[in-house]
Amino acid sequence: MQREQISVFDIFKIGIGPSSSHTLGPWRAAQQFTASLEQHGLLWQVAQVKILLYGSLAKTGVGHGTDVAILLGLTGADPVTFDVDAIGSTISGIKEEQQLSLNGTQPIPFNYSDDMIFLFFESLPFHPNAVTFQAFLDNGKAFTETYYSIGGGFVVKEGQEDTGHDQVDLPFPVENAGELLHWCLSTGLKVSEVVMENETSWRKEAETRKGIMQHFNVMKDCTYRGCHTSGILPGGLNVGRRAAALNKKLLGTHVYTDYASWIMAIRKGGNSFNYTLDWVSCFALAVNEENASFGRVVTAPTNGAAGVIPAVLQYYITFCNGFTDERITQFIACASEIGSIFKKGATISAAMGGCQAEIGVSSAMAAAALTECLGGSQRQVLMAAEIAMEHHLGLTCDPIGGLVQIPCIERNTMGAIKAITASQLALQSNPDQAKVSLDAVVNTMWETALDMNSKYKETSDGGLATNIPISLPEC
Repeated sequence: MQREQISVFDIFKIGIGPSSSHTLGPWRAAQQFTASLEQHGLLWQVAQVKILLYGSLAKTGVGHGTDVAILLGLTGADPVTFDVDAIGSTISGIKEEQQLSLNGTQPIPFNYSDDMIFLFFESLPFHPNAVTFQAFLDNGKAFTETYYSIGGGFVVKEGQEDTGHDQVDLPFPVENAGELLHWCLSTGLKVSEVVMENETSWRKEAETRKGIMQHFNVMKDCTYRGCHTSGILPGGLNVGRRAAALNKKLLGTHVYTDYASWIMAIRKGGNSFNYTLDWVSCFALAVNEENASFGRVVTAPTNGAAGVIPAVLQYYITFCNGFTDERITQFIACASEIGSIFKKGATISAAMGGCQAEIGVSSAMAAAALTECLGGSQRQVLMAAEIAMEHHLGLTCDPIGGLVQIPCIERNTMGAIKAITASQLALQSNPDQAKVSLDAVVNTMWETALDMNSKYKETSDGGLATNIPISLPEC
């Protein structure tokens, strides 16, 4: 059996919100389906397409933009480059004209009401996030494929064993935290250095570093944009954006013109506990308000938890003098390895494990990365990840109205603060005296996920989603 090999660019993906498993994953699945049609020489024969959404994708699909993502993916649009300001007009055009340009080249009739089918009470056994594409050909035949969005933007086609990542000879293969610690102690390498060595099996180091900084730039731009954009979030809950008002309140009369001068303005305010705490919350709010508005974000490791790592990284940059390419690369590389351990040993899908799989994992990733960057040992890095996740165990996913807004946005602030606290605890502790290992927490998280009632797994069938009265407009 092949081991799952996960790159830093598998854990961190550039995409569009609000959900990695319900937006980015289905978007990628739609792209793969059109590519499959083309590979089989069938694209030009397609007369009609129907999309069947199952389980969690059906129940919270509209709130998470699953339908929007799939339609954009079928047209050939890419989430890394597509103009987010054009999403609304593009979808409106498809619905009003009742026509879809498959892969941007094959126009076919498309009736949203008839051809986008939400199977609310049907679920496929492999994973709750399933979508089936049916292409009806002009010769009377049909071509059908089913895809599963398994969390963090990862997609598996039915019949495949994994996400299709090319197998390579990694110098330091890692399946769990124990193996990672073995390589670190036997070589003296930091966690981030182990990651960078493994990445050279896929590409040159310079390319990896460039790619990591590209991802950071998306995080940076998203944070800055979110801190300067006000208004009401889409979806019908009438949730107001708070980051911009908080940013303005904290900075007062300080003048700045861009990201770098913004950081300098923030630093002038000092580093008191309340001030720092407010900024960490502001950073996290900013990212997830952008995510909820179909903005461009980085899965970290998911969209719903996309604000935790940027917030902690921004804290490190602003208040710990971590504003160098080398330090930023170290932070992101270290975080990615912790995320991959959770994906291999448990899940990063809320539809499988509740919010512990998203906010919990992102908090563990951020805690580990911050600890390494602040000079912690390899054991302290793993200890920080363990502490962060230990106090997220059992966290449910119960989005009100199926939207990634309440309680998702505020949960990112909680995850970021817990990450910083976990890091500080690990840095002030002796890991040799720790009673709980990271691998034990990963196993416990997975057991908890299996025991958790399905209504707390991104279905909006339980928790806050059913206890808060709301009135959403008709879809």
